[in-house]
Amino acid sequence: MGEKVAAGAFDLSDRQRYRDKLRRCLTGLERLLAEKRFDRPKNLMGLEIELNLAGADGMPRMLNAQVLERIASRDFQTELAMFNLEVNIAPHRLGGRVFDRLAEELRTSLAYADRKAGEVDAGIVMIGILPTLDRDDLVSANLSDVDRYALLNDQIVAARGEDFTLDIDGVERLTCTAGSIAPEAACTSVQLHLQVTPGRFADVWNAAQAVAAVQVAVGANAPFLFGHELWRESRPPLFQQSTDTRPPELQAQGVRPRTWFGERWVSSAYELFEENLRYYPALLPICDEEDPLEVLDAGGVPKLAELVLHNGTVYRWNRPVYGIADGVPHLRVENRVLPAGPTVTDVIANAAFYYGLVRALAEESRPVWTRMPFETAAANFDAACRYGIDARLQWPRRGRLGGTAEVDAVSLVRDELLPLAEAGLAAWGVEAVDRDLYLGVIEERCRRRFNGAEWQAATFHRGLEMGLSREVALAATTRRYRELTQIGEPVHTWPVGLPEPVPLG
Repeated sequence: MGEKVAAGAFDLSDRQRYRDKLRRCLTGLERLLAEKRFDRPKNLMGLEIELNLAGADGMPRMLNAQVLERIASRDFQTELAMFNLEVNIAPHRLGGRVFDRLAEELRTSLAYADRKAGEVDAGIVMIGILPTLDRDDLVSANLSDVDRYALLNDQIVAARGEDFTLDIDGVERLTCTAGSIAPEAACTSVQLHLQVTPGRFADVWNAAQAVAAVQVAVGANAPFLFGHELWRESRPPLFQQSTDTRPPELQAQGVRPRTWFGERWVSSAYELFEENLRYYPALLPICDEEDPLEVLDAGGVPKLAELVLHNGTVYRWNRPVYGIADGVPHLRVENRVLPAGPTVTDVIANAAFYYGLVRALAEESRPVWTRMPFETAAANFDAACRYGIDARLQWPRRGRLGGTAEVDAVSLVRDELLPLAEAGLAAWGVEAVDRDLYLGVIEERCRRRFNGAEWQAATFHRGLEMGLSREVALAATTRRYRELTQIGEPVHTWPVGLPEPVPLG
């Protein structure tokens, strides 16, 4: 969730001072870009995964502090709620057998964390939304005991001025209210980072926006919330609604939500940071002592702390990131659209598809974003979240005709995008054995029209056919899901259904 902050109260002068510091930070960023102070190309990628804690009964466990104490590794951190953890994998250079190395590191880290969680009768579940979560689990009392989360909750609740309304109409319809941002903690995702030069940033960000829909279509893994079957990837509508600072009147005026897809293609990273300042009031107006322009005048590199903190409270699905490594500033595109899980192989396959496809599309002579309206990319994203692997998307036609045409998501991926992803990975220098293995997982999901969301929904309905109640079927589905993730075979190979008899039913 970003930088650590200390709890405290804010007054009117804090907000004005913070706004002034944000403007100075933005000027500092502009100077850094003009002076070409950013790092050279390094082909670096990074990976973060949000995780759930659940017991042998499949129910959530509010034990992240105890589990983290036992794990005792800086690779694992708290997340928003007490049933959440996050694991961070150190940056890797794209090339060679990088994806196999990442897979091995992840398997080792997650197996260790799962053993430690087992010491307090919990286990790690890598899934988009834990199906057994109940409304009573997602309350402010279950937020992690971290100052940032309490402050963020207080500020978003104060800005909204009333309860949050959740209204998601999918296979079934869920309508309810929440008095805090805790429902957002149900959304557990994978974040893929790619370090880019300023000159490449816009092409990479635009490409990432264009392919967000196909990422979700093939990777959907969050069909349930509060006992309801909703969208195939229910995280985006849940995230937007549970962090929405806008009461209905501001929504009617067209005020932008803090969680959003965006509204246009960009030509520089600066535009996104500037938009964040122009559109969004500060939630955490905490000022750093550093004056970024004085640091620049002295030949140093400013932290731009206020800009970084504010950026972390605007939840773009592809987020611009400013960072410093070894005293040198850099820019990253943080891709946030994918759910966690189901298995390490699935996560790495999703990553390989993304990194290869973004590289290929960013280098096309006639880029996809010059042939597709931004509104079409946003509509594609919505369709992919609703329908998952069965989504139909609008995509630019090949040849001279121009315009877009409706196409089945799996046909688009198999016929057009997988070859591009393979070419992109080859351009990164990724070895053929890695390309074939992980892109082959994506191809098989498409051939079978089967991903994590499809397995969850089908297995749940098998449980209902066996005569189980909804609650028992969801718990049994969760337990079976965890069993199969521990075996480790990718989700497209999983058998649908529950073992007989259903344990703990």
